[in-house]
Amino acid sequence: MDHVPLKRPHFFFTTAPLPCPYLADRLERKIVTELNGPDAEILHESLSRAGFRRSHSIAYTPACPGCSACIPVRIVVDGFKPDRTLRKVAKANAGLTVRTVPARATAEQFRLFSRYQESRHTGGDMALMGFYDYRSMIEDSPIDTFMVEFRSPDGILVAGCLADRMSDGLSAVYSFFEPDAAARSLGSAVVLWLIDEARRRSLPFVYLGYWIGESRKMSYKARFQPLEAFGPNGWLPLDPDTQPPGQNSPADSLR
Repeated sequence: MDHVPLKRPHFFFTTAPLPCPYLADRLERKIVTELNGPDAEILHESLSRAGFRRSHSIAYTPACPGCSACIPVRIVVDGFKPDRTLRKVAKANAGLTVRTVPARATAEQFRLFSRYQESRHTGGDMALMGFYDYRSMIEDSPIDTFMVEFRSPDGILVAGCLADRMSDGLSAVYSFFEPDAAARSLGSAVVLWLIDEARRRSLPFVYLGYWIGESRKMSYKARFQPLEAFGPNGWLPLDPDTQPPGQNSPADSLR
């Protein structure tokens, strides 16, 4: 997408400090702005390329006091070749049926989402979400958003992914999967599908959100090489084995 100037001024706000959901004994703050009106698509594209993420109708980036561990990452689609582990993941999930559907919440999705939250994120804010909260997360989007459903051969929903379409890639907003099927690595299977779909659409990137070197929950993202990270000097190749913790912060680009 060529650069298009915004038609009106945009305002950014900083949230109050809250406990970090990923790293113990740390506080989380965010810079946020609303995505609405005729500029929503343009603003989302620009901010995504500057390391921001979308949730509902806002874009946000970490601005945490004394910490810059959250590193925005994206997969370079043309260069991606699955390693032995990811080839096994693809083989284990080859029987799944995958379908893209409009971003509309269903009771079936919510049941799976709830089981996933109870198993993986007990005590977190998202584990307390009711159906209407879930529906808001899925449906409150001012841009081109869709759901991907992954079903077993007998038609059971085993994974879901909320994703945004962008002019230069696909952005994985949130994914969830059957917690009792951990051996199938369904989260990685979802990312593999996004890579294949981006390649089919001739899109160069899959945006994965934030990678945190110190968080086990985020470690799987490092498998998808080549990976680029956003920092003060823009998007650069990321080598998780040599990346110093907290080196890059998208908020630094705003200072």
